Amino acid sequence: MTPTSAPARASIPPIEVADVSVVLGSSLILDAVDLTVRGGESVALLGANGSGKSTLVKTILGLLPIRSGAVHLFGHDVTDRRTVPWERVGYVPQRVGVASGVPATALEVVRSGLLSPGHPFADRGRTARQRALEALDAVDLADRAQDHVQIFSGGQSQRVLIARALVRSPELLLLDEPLAGIDRASREALATTLAGLRAQGLTLLTVLHEMGELADVVERTVVLDEGRVAFDGPKQALAHDHARHDELGHDRLDDCEHEHAHGSTEPAIHHAPVLTTSVRQAGGVK
Repeated sequence: MTPTSAPARASIPPIEVADVSVVLGSSLILDAVDLTVRGGESVALLGANGSGKSTLVKTILGLLPIRSGAVHLFGHDVTDRRTVPWERVGYVPQRVGVASGVPATALEVVRSGLLSPGHPFADRGRTARQRALEALDAVDLADRAQDHVQIFSGGQSQRVLIARALVRSPELLLLDEPLAGIDRASREALATTLAGLRAQGLTLLTVLHEMGELADVVERTVVLDEGRVAFDGPKQALAHDHARHDELGHDRLDDCEHEHAHGSTEPAIHHAPVLTTSVRQAGGVK
């Protein structure tokens, strides 16, 4: 499957975040954040738990209200959802459990990614099946298409969710903590998948605690600290800055590079379960 055509980077950036602040309840979660991701870039969004990483991704997708500033996807204001070309955007939320619910095969889950409010039967037919098989092949799971996702490992489940996001052949893919809770072999398989997608021209924005196995996939790092951008530059520059902080005895960037045992303090948004309830309720971003 070829999710994008492209080596050439579009003149209009897939993501433009300008001076964005987000307040949830009485808490300022994002404070004057600026971020531009250009076509073909692979950007890692790093930061400690509660720094605002997931909140920023959800704000980019128009899932949270903006107090001030603006967010554009492919030049379209996300507050006017009808104008945004959602078919160009793929989103992989933090991995969902598979403990119970309506049994679903990997193929059924991936086909559900074709659904949208205006196309309630888009997952049916020969063409939808073929697109879903191509998406599963892109994550090296085509041979497991008819297997129930309840028996999949954490890493395999994550790759199914990526295939579900890829089934519309998006140009931009946002991933929220794709390495969380999966073993090393699964992380390496996921890194191989994302490296292949990037080579095809797909633009990636990935929320991470640490780059780990995705270090070779990432070219640029953005670090959030208490809702503000603390660093934005090539990953090599971050490593140099990290080493300099270590020499000075500072540890701020350590929080950005190592996972904490404590849970995130960011407000959670509940997504429709993908693998535990009817897959027909689990469409795309729109």
